[in-house]
Amino acid sequence: MEILLLIFLPVLGAIFTSLLGKSQQAKTLALIWSLLSLAFTAYLLVEFKQQSPRFQFVADYSWLSSYGIRFRAGIDGISMLLVLLTNGLMPLIILSSFKHHYKNPGAFYGLILFMQSGLLLVFTALDAFLFYIGWEAALIPIYFICAIWGGENRIRVNLKFFIYTIGGSLIMLLGIIYMYLHTPYKSFSIEAFYNLNLDPATQGWVFWAFFIAFAIKMPVFPFHTWQPDTYTEAPTTGTMLLSGIMLKMGIYGVIRWLIPVAPLGFAEWGQTALILSIIGIVYASLIAFTQKDVKQLVAYSSIAHVGLISAGIFAWNSQGLQGAMIQMINHGINVFGLFFVLDIIIRRLNTRDISNMGGLAKVAPQFAIAFLIILLGTVALPLTNGFIGEFLLLLGVYKYSIWAAAIAGLTIILGAVYMLRAYQKIMLGETNALTSAFSELCGTEKFILFTVCALVIFIGIYPQPLLNISDASSRELIDFVNDRIQGLNPDLH
Repeated sequence: MEILLLIFLPVLGAIFTSLLGKSQQAKTLALIWSLLSLAFTAYLLVEFKQQSPRFQFVADYSWLSSYGIRFRAGIDGISMLLVLLTNGLMPLIILSSFKHHYKNPGAFYGLILFMQSGLLLVFTALDAFLFYIGWEAALIPIYFICAIWGGENRIRVNLKFFIYTIGGSLIMLLGIIYMYLHTPYKSFSIEAFYNLNLDPATQGWVFWAFFIAFAIKMPVFPFHTWQPDTYTEAPTTGTMLLSGIMLKMGIYGVIRWLIPVAPLGFAEWGQTALILSIIGIVYASLIAFTQKDVKQLVAYSSIAHVGLISAGIFAWNSQGLQGAMIQMINHGINVFGLFFVLDIIIRRLNTRDISNMGGLAKVAPQFAIAFLIILLGTVALPLTNGFIGEFLLLLGVYKYSIWAAAIAGLTIILGAVYMLRAYQKIMLGETNALTSAFSELCGTEKFILFTVCALVIFIGIYPQPLLNISDASSRELIDFVNDRIQGLNPDLH
């Protein structure tokens, strides 16, 4: 019952919010529903048994029984962090949009809440068919959010985004159907998929069927080309949803469905995936240096940071996986904070061109401090949230290969250079005719940025509570996959 309430509470909110149509009260109602979801998540977190690696609060109902499809969902430590991220960021994302006046706000905020439900379904599904339903249910709202309320080139950009994501999803669906047909009792359950004894060649193509879908969503090089333009053309709220939460669907899919389902495929092709992730780190970091558009710069920065998370996962050890789990939380917080900072700048200055900026720290010192704290978390300064995540990720990659770690570590060095250089150009120096009228933070802006800054500092100083949540489940999953590799093909262990 708890899981059903968790998943469908945002759906109810979406229905009631959409009924308000063009009323500006829709944003307030959407915020209230998102806060209800956050409060319920806090209750689940209190009741959650961290020492147990098993799924908890499990809901299991017959759905399409003749096809082996059940509505089965639950939460373990890995899922809990993603549920916490989703329902924790959603009120801040909705609140951050209050300065904008969207046409038909009822539809806009209804789509956001419906997307929230799809995300929660992805992070809790224990049935492959249900997982796929959630995967597509989260895609549809964000497509319309970007296509209706996006920028000038939104139609062309979103068509590319839609083709990429639908193409990857269909390939994954083929893999799901193939595995379903090979289960002994024709079941979509996660346990049935985990226990399949497919030959190495078959697991190899299943690995790629899932990996392509997840790599597009993260995105990982070379499946990333839809991302920078989509982030730029989407309304800022849409960009926050995409970068802060939605890309974690791909990372979660790799951890929950890809590697455990095709362990021999992972043993054969995991190194290739890790290399692609590292290439993406360097490639995106170098491209970020050349960006004059602030949203494009942060978009490429996100690709680099997600590349390190992906590399840590494919290193497949406890440090890398735990680093990936906490860094998903940190990346969501930091990238949301950065895009909100950019939203404030763009609304006040009506430009995204860095060359038109400068001197903002002189006229808005509180804003400058908040921006700096979030930026330092992004570049992983010690005692900020990004440090512990990237430290564990690099340690995990180092245990896999010292050379891979040396190259992957460039994300910290290059990231610090291009982010601090951007801060210097935007915030420091002399004001100009455009920036001299820039106003200081007010109202909700202060609350949102101060909340993000507090999270950056608190998690950086004391990350252990988050690490404790996923520790037991992460270790059991690693042991399960390693045992499966050893059992199916001892030569690959």
